[in-house]
Amino acid sequence: MSQSTDYPTPLQLFCRPPDPKIGRLKRQLQKKLSGQPNLLKKRIAILGGSTTSELVGMLELYLLNCGILPEFHQSEFNQYYEDIMFGSPELDAFKPDIIYLHTTVRNIKRQPSIHSTRQDVDDLVSETVQSFATLWDTIENKYGCTIIQNNFDPPPHRTLGNLDGSDPRGLTHFVRELNQHFARAIEQRPGLIIQDIDRLAAEVGLSSWHDPSSWFAYKCSPGLDAIPRLAHSLAGLIRTIFGKASKCLVLDLDNTLWGGVIGDDGVEGIRLGRETAEASAFLAFQEYAKALKERGVILAVCSKNEEANALEGLNHPDSALSPDDFTIIQANWSPKSENIADIAASINIGIDSLVFFDDNPAEREIVKKQLPDVAVIEPGGPTGSDVSSYIAALDRSGLFESINLSNEDLKRSRYYSENARRNKVKLAHTDYGDYLDSLEMEAEIALFIPQYFDRITQLTNKTNQFNLTTRRYTLPEIQSVADSTDHIDIYGRLTDKFGDNGLVSVILGKQLDSTVTIDLWLMSCRVFKRDMELAMFDAFVSEAKKKKATQIIGHYIPTPKNQIVSSLYEQLGFNLVRTEDNGHGIWQFDVADEYSQKNTHIKVS
Repeated sequence: MSQSTDYPTPLQLFCRPPDPKIGRLKRQLQKKLSGQPNLLKKRIAILGGSTTSELVGMLELYLLNCGILPEFHQSEFNQYYEDIMFGSPELDAFKPDIIYLHTTVRNIKRQPSIHSTRQDVDDLVSETVQSFATLWDTIENKYGCTIIQNNFDPPPHRTLGNLDGSDPRGLTHFVRELNQHFARAIEQRPGLIIQDIDRLAAEVGLSSWHDPSSWFAYKCSPGLDAIPRLAHSLAGLIRTIFGKASKCLVLDLDNTLWGGVIGDDGVEGIRLGRETAEASAFLAFQEYAKALKERGVILAVCSKNEEANALEGLNHPDSALSPDDFTIIQANWSPKSENIADIAASINIGIDSLVFFDDNPAEREIVKKQLPDVAVIEPGGPTGSDVSSYIAALDRSGLFESINLSNEDLKRSRYYSENARRNKVKLAHTDYGDYLDSLEMEAEIALFIPQYFDRITQLTNKTNQFNLTTRRYTLPEIQSVADSTDHIDIYGRLTDKFGDNGLVSVILGKQLDSTVTIDLWLMSCRVFKRDMELAMFDAFVSEAKKKKATQIIGHYIPTPKNQIVSSLYEQLGFNLVRTEDNGHGIWQFDVADEYSQKNTHIKVS
């Protein structure tokens, strides 16, 4: 931990394994990280079945490290049920954005006995699950916020020995049954997220996780040495909820995706396949990266190499990854920091959405210094870059944490690959309007419908560039808006001859008398500069006219990332009413009886 104080920027704490010793430097790191500009402020209630002060301290550190400034509310020890079911004025006044229910196996009050029948155990499982469902219902109805709930960790002891896991009367078996019911609960509760401490306990080791001295002396569960791992995992979920999960994995090639240097060893000389332990480890890492790509992570190559050699390596007969798996391949002799910046620009995502994985410590250090917002993975292992440690280093970083898997996520890599094809077509046109027409774009623009609530919520929490106000919405809030007659809420999907871009834009406005105020307007970076914003505004004006509105008020709240939309209202014909001290612009558009459609390149249905 001698270099712990050298973390210069957000995310770097996520790029190496959590270390119990980090607590010694907590104050120093918190002071350093809290000075970052543009931190996202969020209110997080921690309602625990054990003492949570140590957890809160570590969680604050990890959240600051990924750009979130948390304000915490904590329940008293083991008072989570009473605070929720019987009310807490302090919690009510706090108005949480997230409620985290931290419960462990030590909080299971009613457990099977040696005299229990199978039916007794089934009834007890149902009763326990229902008690938590009642808590979740109360939170949803009262606070309308996202809920993070632990599943249960394995018990510290097995009174039935190995039979504890297979006999219904065993506590280990009982906990597994509960965890299965919790996993199924999220299918019916989109606002509920399950944190998998069953897995965390296995990673940490049960003897450390269930440290008896921590429990008996401090009522702290898990043990103090396991708290950094718990906080790291929880922070990964929270940063994903608020749209800060990473999107793109940038991979080196030589000694990262295969053993050896292809320019020197040739394709027949690199180590990849199943013949040796090392070759198998490289193949396993490729298969892991491929699995990330299949669930929506964008893959890119950044390698100091001749492009022909890079392609030859990726076409190796034993390679799990092919050139088609990568949205962009940067194989040249330019500095990697420049190539990584070009990758972000080419696929039009923020530089802070990239994760860089390279076996070479010198290259990693240069990228950290030149591009401090890029997450740079430290592979670890006995040699510092041991291929057998690659998967664990990336997997445990939590940088690609997911709280759900939508169809949009599964198609993301394809979306960006299709965008690369669109860009090639653009180069062949001298007239931009002709290029847009050549795309043969069609849009579906309509009022919010339940099947898109998850995707709309996801967009509101992850879109930062084309986002006029950067206000965030939870799923219950989106559902409430859709049910309200005082709102205009429209979504937009866009397709073209290259494929379906999916649901890419949202406008949400609130009506008061004859005025509609735009509270949220955002669009995915996938469809920048294709006039989708014009088609969305045309549809919004049409809905405003149906509601007899005579003016639309628009807000532009500047952030470091949304300068691209600073002049949007002016371009649409709004008039500036005033600009406040923080640069917040308030604009007005008069809804005329005869409104001229602004979109001319997209067919709208």
